[in-house]
Amino acid sequence: MSRHVVCPADELPPGSRKVATVDGREIALFNVEGRLHALLNRCPHGGAQICKGVVTGIARSAGPGDYRLERHGEFLRCPWHGWEFELATGQSWCDPRSTRLRNYEVKLEAGAELVKGPYVAERYPVTIEDAYVVIDL
Repeated sequence: MSRHVVCPADELPPGSRKVATVDGREIALFNVEGRLHALLNRCPHGGAQICKGVVTGIARSAGPGDYRLERHGEFLRCPWHGWEFELATGQSWCDPRSTRLRNYEVKLEAGAELVKGPYVAERYPVTIEDAYVVIDL
């Protein structure tokens, strides 16, 4: 597994989404109330850009005329055909046995944790000889 820095945290505040290209793949990033999600930006059903879908909950019903929206902000609806996917896992709720969105681990890290210091610049000796500046490599 390789790690990739995709953006500063302030470019993905709560309620926002962003598309990043990582190793030739378009990845849709979502920040839903501080929870980060990263999914392949292609619906497996019809190929739609999933980043353009609606973040929603799931409708539950105990019978005719009874419905309620639960788990608000945990699902993503495809913009083309309305297929719903769980943001945390990529699991399809329309075809759970065979269809899912590819999801990726995503987290927030402090910049200092990405690359450990101390940072040392490469140095070369410099001397002056008969009014010429010379660098020894």
